[in-house]
Amino acid sequence: MRLLQRYPGAHVFHMDDFFLQPDAKTPERLAQPGGNVDHERFLSEVLQPLAQGLEFIYHAYSCRDNSLLPRSAGQAPLYIIEGSYSLHPALRDCYDIKVFLDIDDQEQAERILKREGSRAERFFKEWIPMENHYFDACKVRECSDFLLSKNE
Repeated sequence: MRLLQRYPGAHVFHMDDFFLQPDAKTPERLAQPGGNVDHERFLSEVLQPLAQGLEFIYHAYSCRDNSLLPRSAGQAPLYIIEGSYSLHPALRDCYDIKVFLDIDDQEQAERILKREGSRAERFFKEWIPMENHYFDACKVRECSDFLLSKNE
């Protein structure tokens, strides 16, 4: 059973909604492992209000429109933070449970090709190497409470 089926009303926050906006993409910032995500904004707009039990508005960044789109969040039986950069060192201590989902390179490539089509090349040349560098440099697997692999 999928997690969201088990917990109806759970709220999912996507780290993809917190990619850096173009004006923040400096060479210094992008050189940092996980630096392509605005973890400061995620902390202030999502994690701090959650810790206070508040209903709140956060802003999901749309790469397509280069705009911030308001989203509301309130009380929920479960909050799920998903995405490659969700276990950034600036965020990881805020979570009760940390899960790393692993996938082999071939299956990852097949999924990217199916999902992205002609745009897949950028993932292979840019995004995947950045993610792998972040995983290793920030010891993301090692900090997780659970490591789940589709291949086991």
